[in-house]
Parts: sequence; C-alpha cells; structure tokens
Amino acid sequence: MSSRQYAEVILKELARTLSQLDDAEMRTLAKQLLAAKRIFVAGAGRSGLMGKALAMRLMQMGLEVYVVGETVTPGISSADFLLLCSGSGETGSLVAMARKAIGADAAVGLVTIKPESTIAQLAQTVVVLPASAKEDAATVGADVTMQPMGSLFEQSLLVSMDALILTIMEMKGMTGADMFSKHANLE
Repeated sequence: MSSRQYAEVILKELARTLSQLDDAEMRTLAKQLLAAKRIFVAGAGRSGLMGKALAMRLMQMGLEVYVVGETVTPGISSADFLLLCSGSGETGSLVAMARKAIGADAAVGLVTIKPESTIAQLAQTVVVLPASAKEDAATVGADVTMQPMGSLFEQSLLVSMDALILTIMEMKGMTGADMFSKHANLE
C-alpha cells in the first residue's frame, strides 16, 4: 500500500469510530468542565499528549487548566475536575490519581475505550471511544484497526476533544477569534 492509501484507511477507521461518539456523554463532560473551578488533565504516553492538546485549548478559552505532573500544577480540591485520558482505563498511575482526586472530593472524568475499567468505575463522567486498546492490538486484528497499538484511540481522542472544544465554544458563545488573545506569543 502507498502512504496515501494508508492515510485513507486511517480516515475510514476514524470515521467509523467517531460516528459512535455519544453526544450526551460529550455534553455532560462539557458541562462538568465549565462547572469546575480548575481543570486538571492527565494521561500516559500518547494519550497524555492528546490530553495536553485539550488543556491548551481549554486555557485559550479562558478556563483555569493544569496538566498533572507539570511543576506549576497546584493541588486539587473539591471545586476541581480531573480529566483522565486512558484507553484501557487501567493505567496504574492514573488509577492512583483518580483515587487521590476522589479523596480530595474532586470530580473525575475519563475518556476511554473501556467503560467497565477501574477508572471508569471511579469516575462520575465517562466518554467512551469505541477504538481498540493497545493491549488488544495483537488479538483484535484488522477488523477493528490495522494501526499499531493504541493509535486509533489516540487519534480519536484528539479529534473528539477538538469536537468537545467546539461544543464548549457553542455553549459559551465563543469564536476562535475570542480565543486567539490567549495564544502563546513568546514563540
């Protein structure tokens, strides 16, 4: 196959996965984010990178948002919301974060493949992306995805979180121009 053909396969997989996105779950997550005093975002590996992309857009909307693990991230409190990005919903460090957040009376949200996962059971808000988890890649076969490991989840995470940003923009009556003033200017 050519690179263009691979890209076409990826786009078809993304379209199939994202066509199953539950709008009610997304709107609930949007409302949770808007209701929070501060938002904390975390994920491991590539999922964490997609979470950082979301955090950047939330900041550009004027929301107070932190990426867990950065040196300027404060402690979480009961007025805050922790959003975890985890395909498996079982990543040990993220399970521990969810438990600590709950211990501080903070709300927890999860974007995942597995609604039956440990973190999903702890979370108040769950958005399910019906992709394949990296640990399933060796067994699910090309009927779900031809991509390696968690690529389909990570790509779906980025696109669905951009859709979430558009949903929040609509709820707040914002435009991209409104957000531009918060764009980085030291580059």
